[in-house]
Amino acid sequence: MHAKTATSSRHAHLPAPAAGPAITPGAGTMRRVLVVDDSRVQRKILASLLGQWGYEVTEAASAEAALDLCRSKLPDLILSDWMMPGKSGLDLCEAIRALAGDSYPYFILLTSRGDKADIAHGLGRGADDFLTKPVNAAELRARLTAGERILAMHGVVTERNRQLNATLGQLETIQRDLDRDLQEARRLQQSLVPRRFHEFDGATVSLLLRPAGHIGGDLVGVFPAGTGRIGFFGIDVAGHGIASALMTARLAGYFSGESPDRNLALARDPGGAPAMRPPDQLCEMLNRMLVDDVETGQYFTLLVGELDLASGRVRMVQAGHPPPLVQRRTGATEFVGNGGLPIGLVEGARYRSIELVLGVGDRLLVHSDGITECPGLAGATLDDDGLAVIAARNAMLRGPAFLEAMVWDLTDHAGGPDFADDVSAVLIERSNPAPGKV
Repeated sequence: MHAKTATSSRHAHLPAPAAGPAITPGAGTMRRVLVVDDSRVQRKILASLLGQWGYEVTEAASAEAALDLCRSKLPDLILSDWMMPGKSGLDLCEAIRALAGDSYPYFILLTSRGDKADIAHGLGRGADDFLTKPVNAAELRARLTAGERILAMHGVVTERNRQLNATLGQLETIQRDLDRDLQEARRLQQSLVPRRFHEFDGATVSLLLRPAGHIGGDLVGVFPAGTGRIGFFGIDVAGHGIASALMTARLAGYFSGESPDRNLALARDPGGAPAMRPPDQLCEMLNRMLVDDVETGQYFTLLVGELDLASGRVRMVQAGHPPPLVQRRTGATEFVGNGGLPIGLVEGARYRSIELVLGVGDRLLVHSDGITECPGLAGATLDDDGLAVIAARNAMLRGPAFLEAMVWDLTDHAGGPDFADDVSAVLIERSNPAPGKV
């Protein structure tokens, strides 16, 4: 566009806007309008009409003067001549858009040009609407009304964004508090398994507990179960999150190795000493307790058993938990178990014990389905065959080193360390008992 060179005396002879019908000023907050034109006569004509319609009017004789006014206080609407000496109306529009920030003045260009290419150019540089000179009062009022609708919608959106930002700020504060609480809950849950390696005369037991999130629903443990015997268990509470974590905390009390009198897995032998309750009876008792507790509405899978340290005889129950892996000292692997129902799912469920013998150098891996059902990059789960491959690959490793290598292999399978489900395991490895040692 070329700068306009006509003098203000020329503007004085431009026809005034047609009077049009009488228009009653709208109710509500008075809108502020800035009229920008190098013709004093045109400014006064427009200001007079706008004043009659209830607008608060400010005038500027140039784009530079208008920009100074806008820096002090932005108007709601701007009526600006397109062609003016110095900066044009489009230059002013671009400068105000850069200045406005979250505010949005509605910008109408006044022009004698009607070319579609000119109008498209003006819209592309930030103008909202156009009026062709000589300005018709009714058309001007209609364009202003449309502008007010846009401003009203912008105000609603701005207010909603403000409320949304305020709500997001509150949610961020709540999230930080929740994350802090969950981190503390994670530490407390990990404290349920304070020791990850136990050494007995005739066996070692290594434990793995890795929640998928801050907290999880898996639990593993081992405890003395009378002279020359140990009890062990792996638990996977259905679901994830806080409810599952609370259930694992409750179950941790049922299998406490620190308080034999509170450990439901332990009974008293005829001599009054602690002894392992038969695993099938224990599972049936736990099932009755959970089914009767109608407010809980939860269930869990469980593998619980006992090991005779001297003979290597294992007696255990698989209550919905994945079949445990037995790896012989030769490296051969097998999965054992008869399935069984989860605890708390079916009233009157019955459970059958599994018995096997671990020779010196053999190992038993009790694991959660977070391992065998871990999805790989292609979507296929690890399954029993994949776990057997991992066990064979790491057959020479013992104790925590074996479990750590298993997690690394699982990470490779999953394509990263963030697993879809909790990962837990109990690794029991037979060794030669010391002669004469209890």
